[in-house]
Amino acid sequence: MPVFSAPDGTRLACHLHGEGEPLVILPGGPMRASAYLGNLGGLDAHRQLVLLDLRGTGESGPPADPGTYRCDRLVDDVEALRLHLGLERMDLLAHSAGGSLAMLYAARYPERVGRLALVTATPWALGWPATAGDRLTAARLRTSEPWFAEAFPAFEAWLGGTGDFDPVFLPFFYGRWDDTARAHAAREEAETNDDAADLYGAEGAYDPDATRSALARLTAHVLVLAGGVDGGPSPSLARRAAEVFPAAEFTVQPGAGHYPWLDDPEWFVRRLAAFFP
Repeated sequence: MPVFSAPDGTRLACHLHGEGEPLVILPGGPMRASAYLGNLGGLDAHRQLVLLDLRGTGESGPPADPGTYRCDRLVDDVEALRLHLGLERMDLLAHSAGGSLAMLYAARYPERVGRLALVTATPWALGWPATAGDRLTAARLRTSEPWFAEAFPAFEAWLGGTGDFDPVFLPFFYGRWDDTARAHAAREEAETNDDAADLYGAEGAYDPDATRSALARLTAHVLVLAGGVDGGPSPSLARRAAEVFPAAEFTVQPGAGHYPWLDDPEWFVRRLAAFFP
């Protein structure tokens, strides 16, 4: 487990899976330890995965200043990882909330990005959050599931602000609610730094106009992957994000939720391996 220091002295750690050319992985959550990503369905057979534990998560230490949990300030940690790896340019894959961190990094350091994959990444950094309507539209695609009747009212109430978060609707985040998904969901609370997550998108974290302007000049190839039954982001929102980049590919993984490498590992790995040769 490589350990290195952020510019402010915070101890950071990353985890290596596989061999070959490095592919840097930025986790979501926000602020969930990278362990939830596993080996991304077997992608480590094609590239060496370098999974960063963001500060205050997993094996990385907490910062002296909690304000550095803010997404834009985490960009310095990503750059510190590049320098630690000794890479002139690096390929990046970012999942979920990590997509906003990757976009801010690409906007600030465009010359350091080789290829970039955004996997089910809600484009908060672009000023386009997933809406309750997006999530409910996706949820209604699951009406034939045996758990739908109990889960949907609770999900609707939570999104409408009249109910609390309820684990009963966790199946909506997965394309297949099987034993693998249940075990994955059960680990989320222990793997997430909730205090840091509350600060990730704090005021000042994003400047959407500036970010969109910078990314419109990015020359790196970008892959935006959406899950066919994911509501955050929905395929239409992910496609809108893809249109910001001059050299972007957009793809939808059929039947996938927010964690597509769990829903159909073979499809996911085949598509990502083709993008990251």
